[in-house]
Amino acid sequence: MNTVIDIQHVTFTYPNETKPVLHNIDVKVEQGEFLAIIGGNGSGKSTLCKLMNGLIPHYYTGDFAGSATVQGLDITTSSVAALSEHVGYVYQDFENQLVQARVLEDAAFAPLHYGFEDYKERARKALQLVELDHLENEFVWQLSGGQKHLLALAGCLALNPDIIVLDEPIAQLDPFHAKKMYSILQKLNQKHEKTIIVIEHHTEFIADYCTSVLLLDKGQSVWKKPVKEALTAVEELTKRQIYPPQVTQAAYELGDTASLPITLGEAEHHFASKVHRKMAQSIQRNHDHPNEPVASFHHVAFSYKTVNRSYNHILQNINLSFYKGEKVAIVGNNGAGKSTLMRLMTGIRKPASGVVKVMGNETTHQSPEQLADQVTYIYQNPEQMFIEDSVRKDVEFFLKARKRKGYKEKVDHILELFNLTELQHKDSRLMSGGQQRRASLAIGAAMDPSIILLDEPTANLDIATRKHLTQFINQLEHHTELVMIATHDMQLVSEWSTRVIVMNNGEVIYDGNKEGLFSNLPLMRRAGIIPPQIVELSHLLQLSPAAYSIDSFVEIFQEERIWTLQKA
Repeated sequence: MNTVIDIQHVTFTYPNETKPVLHNIDVKVEQGEFLAIIGGNGSGKSTLCKLMNGLIPHYYTGDFAGSATVQGLDITTSSVAALSEHVGYVYQDFENQLVQARVLEDAAFAPLHYGFEDYKERARKALQLVELDHLENEFVWQLSGGQKHLLALAGCLALNPDIIVLDEPIAQLDPFHAKKMYSILQKLNQKHEKTIIVIEHHTEFIADYCTSVLLLDKGQSVWKKPVKEALTAVEELTKRQIYPPQVTQAAYELGDTASLPITLGEAEHHFASKVHRKMAQSIQRNHDHPNEPVASFHHVAFSYKTVNRSYNHILQNINLSFYKGEKVAIVGNNGAGKSTLMRLMTGIRKPASGVVKVMGNETTHQSPEQLADQVTYIYQNPEQMFIEDSVRKDVEFFLKARKRKGYKEKVDHILELFNLTELQHKDSRLMSGGQQRRASLAIGAAMDPSIILLDEPTANLDIATRKHLTQFINQLEHHTELVMIATHDMQLVSEWSTRVIVMNNGEVIYDGNKEGLFSNLPLMRRAGIIPPQIVELSHLLQLSPAAYSIDSFVEIFQEERIWTLQKA
């Protein structure tokens, strides 16, 4: 095998930091690998990848020791421009890589500025590889989030690099576009012989697409293993708060450690012989609500005027009522209208037609400032919630502005509830992603609203942080009448929600429980929804009711064993 990246004894420390983020690390990447880099927050994953195209040490300066070569080029003496011809890099904040107005222009930007005469042909070939060639004349801002991500990848491919590095390629994508992204990466790896390196938290995708895994911990390489061997090292992973695929965890919990499955196909074969009976059919039904709704939509539509003065219709004929105590998940592919639906409840946006009511009052008759006493919207980007220079000041800001009595004691309680007491004097913007999410939830809870709306609260978080965050989201139920979440995270939907709204092209195409959603394959296909792995396995094994968490799946099989023993 030909080594394309060789990193030896590298130690790197950022300016003003006392501890190195990479410490005497050794990594080799072979040509044609599909490598996943895993590790907890702060383990050095992104820093390691920034070595690979020379951003470290040329752009991000600091104390650098050791050696690193890419396709034989020394990163310390080769320019970022020279390395970029060999390494394409798609960042986590990929939209910052889009610099032109139209799709073809953006894909052609790099080869044009490298002086390639065939820059347009290169751009068109790159767009074809990511399946965006039919959109080459569209404005970039008209693309969905998934399409923008693919365009950022096309911009890299236009230089025809040997190696492609992607930092959390599916963090902001709905399940359908996440699968499409990985299918394209697999094609680039297998058909076009590209070496693919991904920083990834979703181990189910690693199991399905990657060939090897590199585990980092505290800036050091723990091991690099083939994917099967890596993902079945359950104890090594979980002690570092990294979670293998759901099917792997389930088999491990049941003591089936001899040959753990990592993919859905392996799990179906593994568990099929252990099922001797069908479970009793049990479908939850939505209960009638005798009380008045907390919020409602009656024939609501929303649209905006585009540059060419035509109207872009975002929502059409929405009729919904939400009641006290519900835990509502709004799902659907990118651009379905989920965020717009929630923002109409805040008064930030007004319906083009129809009526939106919050606590019995029409939002068109109230200002956003008035509605803020009843509705809190927690943004996808937590930094949009931060105003002051410390967590405590951010949490108490609304209460002080409203001159609420006894607010200091309330803030103390909220900080303790969300495990932020020790961080209360730290600048919210300087905290980790998981800490920022907790701080944004604390700000929302402190406002004491009747309704809390969360936009993609688990996006860009590792699995361990997402698990902890779900616990904090549950705390919100004690502070409000209605919690509503717009999300692509189907594990969150499966484990948390009592009601699911599915949106597609601005319309509601399903309103019911998760059981009804996850058993309706045509509906999920239409909305770009892929159920959690443990739910898919339940359906393959014909378990009814299906398991909606690892714990419930394990419980079913433990009961199955008891039943089998009793029958024997």
